[in-house]
Amino acid sequence: MAIGRKPARAFVFIPLALLLFMLGAVARPNVALAAQADANGRATQMPAFYEDMQVTVNMKEQPGGASRALIAHNGSINTIYASNDLDEMQVFPPVINAIQGEGFNPLWRQVLIIFNAGSPPPGFTGFTSEEDVLAAAAGPNPEITLDVTDEVYRCSVVAPSPRPS
Repeated sequence: MAIGRKPARAFVFIPLALLLFMLGAVARPNVALAAQADANGRATQMPAFYEDMQVTVNMKEQPGGASRALIAHNGSINTIYASNDLDEMQVFPPVINAIQGEGFNPLWRQVLIIFNAGSPPPGFTGFTSEEDVLAAAAGPNPEITLDVTDEVYRCSVVAPSPRPS
């Protein structure tokens, strides 16, 4: 009887081992693809503000030649105000000037916020709307200077917060 059980175990073990091997081989390419896609996906997500509402945006910089052509020929590029180049860590969340359904275009021109005194005032946590940014840049003694760059990003608003009723 002991001899009969060994072949039966082999008939169960071999197909099971083959199945596990095949599943592992199928899963490995997906991991590689996920890692490649990450540079243009979830890894590029960051918080931003739109009209005092926090949202999550996904950014991908357009190549230099494409940015120049888009700026020259696309009159509906949105604006994203940022403390640093969007490829770098931000001092405070960027501010966008549109979301889906409200004049949204997936192309955004980067505008850098430069504090005239050299750094943000103590306790400053950022702007929450385009109105705040433009007000700080206006008047005879503006708090900030806006540096319009030649960089264009493809930006998706991937997680807007719900609007208050």
